[in-house]
Amino acid sequence: MSSTNYAYLSNYLVYSAMAVYTIAFFAHAIEVAFSVRNVDTKTEFDFSRTDRSGRIGTAMMILGTLLLFAGVIIRGVSAHRVPWGNMYEFSITGALAFSTAYLFGLWKFKIRWLGLPVVIAVLLTLGTAITVLYRPSAPLVPALKSTWLAIHVSAAIMSGGVFLLANCVAATYLYLDAMERKGPRKAWAERLPSLEVLDQLSYRLVAFVFPLWTFAVIAGAIWAESAWGHYWSWDPKETWAFITWVAYAAYLHARVTAGWRGRRAAWLCLFAGSTFLFNYVYINIWGTGRHTYSGL
Repeated sequence: MSSTNYAYLSNYLVYSAMAVYTIAFFAHAIEVAFSVRNVDTKTEFDFSRTDRSGRIGTAMMILGTLLLFAGVIIRGVSAHRVPWGNMYEFSITGALAFSTAYLFGLWKFKIRWLGLPVVIAVLLTLGTAITVLYRPSAPLVPALKSTWLAIHVSAAIMSGGVFLLANCVAATYLYLDAMERKGPRKAWAERLPSLEVLDQLSYRLVAFVFPLWTFAVIAGAIWAESAWGHYWSWDPKETWAFITWVAYAAYLHARVTAGWRGRRAAWLCLFAGSTFLFNYVYINIWGTGRHTYSGL
């Protein structure tokens, strides 16, 4: 099979993943809709339908993730390199990392209640990738031809997926906290974890992946020295990667030494996540510097 055919196959796999994620969206939307209904008026059939919709959504999330994984791999095969040479490839791999992080959390922490926001974020990322960011499969620019591309970028993408999942948990905490400050939780929200569980889950996710992000920043500096002759140049992307590191380090420090919990910690987690998203969206697309490899 030619490189062009592999590139088309990768596109079809990404489109197929989007179609399956769309089914997952409707399944999780139905699950949420029936969960929000007044619990007192629910029948056994309603509970069964809610659970069945959630299971279908989970199955479609798994299938969509497998299809997207295949699409990312085939994209690399088509270009004879790792598939992280431009914003399109980084975005579809980022969506894969986010979806995979959710499925890991689903298995480890039973977070199916995050299925709807996660699948919406994945669909938005993939939709933007194929409509705005798409670029044909092509060789790497000279600056990216290095083993460090696979090491540095893969660590950054995996870190981003878990960071964003932690932010979803923190946002859920703030929403439920605002609800509880007005009175008892609404009936449908009783099925969601307690604020203490959400607070601890967000912290555990960040603590788990922070060393990997630290490694990604260090690996980037080593790569910069190899490519440009110096470890650090305060390039916008380097700077914002470091800002993200400092923000998440501050979050962990505040929790461990200052005893921050709850609302303050959740807001700090969201702030740290916003620096990562700013780097990913604004710096990659509109920024200037040596890291402008978006292909736009």
